This record gives sequence, structure tokens and C-alpha cells, in this order.
Amino acid sequence: MGRVISDITISADGYSAGLNQSEERPFGDDGGDGWADKLHAWYAETPEENREEVDQTIAAKAFIMGRNMFGPVRGEWDRQWNGWWGDNPPYHAPVFVLTHHAREPQPMDGGTTYYFVTDGIESALAQARAAAGDGDIAIQGGATTVNQYLAAGLIDELRLHIAQLTLGAGTRLFEGVPPLKLEQVKSRATTVATHVTYRVLR
Repeated sequence: MGRVISDITISADGYSAGLNQSEERPFGDDGGDGWADKLHAWYAETPEENREEVDQTIAAKAFIMGRNMFGPVRGEWDRQWNGWWGDNPPYHAPVFVLTHHAREPQPMDGGTTYYFVTDGIESALAQARAAAGDGDIAIQGGATTVNQYLAAGLIDELRLHIAQLTLGAGTRLFEGVPPLKLEQVKSRATTVATHVTYRVLR
């Protein structure tokens, strides 16, 4: 059985997004100068310097994400939103999207298919395990989804990409999560982020 890995970018003060996320500002408010968009500079602007970590983010055989990470549409699916990543998303594997509103699976180019799961995090994980076989499963985010899996004791490895900025408010990693015992596996600093991998001890 593969590992369950969470791979998430946070600010130095622990936020994965600012307040008031929207279609125009996916990472929310940031004081007006674009800092929130810089959270993922390690991935979007300096991928070669961070190649090992960039490649790891899409190396799993199945993925789970919250609806808020999938897109800005709320409530019933009143339009055909297919994620932020265009017709050929980077996953090239099954992606299980947590939602309260049912929707038919959405196949995309390159082997990605979005499946919409309405019966909770454990159901999504069971479906991802079936799809991944012996491969790893990645809990992509956002922080609210990662927090649910951490609180339930369902994550084996936590990979944090810590950006060199603060947001001050927003959606925070570890919010509502009971105390965890973590074992550092590795750490690497680059010019725009520090990458830290922890094993989550039971």
C-alpha cells in the first residue's frame, strides 16, 4: 500500500491563502501588492531551482483536493468549471474532489479525470486507494482539506513549502488539528522557499 502524502505551500506565518479568495484572486487578499500570488513562486517562477519538489507534487498515482482548491464555484454546479489548470491538468491521474454537490466525473486531456465525492474524506481516500493501487496518494489541499486528514490521522508524510512572506490572515494550516508528533525527514532551502518534509508519527 502506498503512502498518503500532503504537499502544500504556506506562508511563513502558516497560511495557505489570504482572506476573500475569488476567481480573480485565487489566493485571496494580500495587502494589495501581489504577495499572495507569490506563495507559489517556487513552483511558477523558479521551477528549475526547485525541480525536485516540483516533480514530487505530481508524482502520486491519485490525488484528493477540496472543492475550494478545485475552483471558485460555490453551491450547485451552475457552470462547467474544470479546475484552474486548463484542458490538460498536470496530474495525469484520478483526482477526487470533495464537495457537497454531486456531479458526473469529468475526464480531461492527458489522463486526468476529476471525480466528485460527496460522502466525506474517508470515502475519497478509499476511492483514491483503489485507483492508486500500490502507488502514493497526495492530499493536495487546500489547508482546510489537509487539516481534516491530519485531524483524522490519515496522513503519513507532510511536505511543506514555506514561502518567504507573511499573509497575516486567511486559511491556516493546522487550524483545529490536535497536537502532532512529527519527525523531520529532510529540509532544503532555495532562494524563494524552504522545503521541509515530515513523517507524521502515530
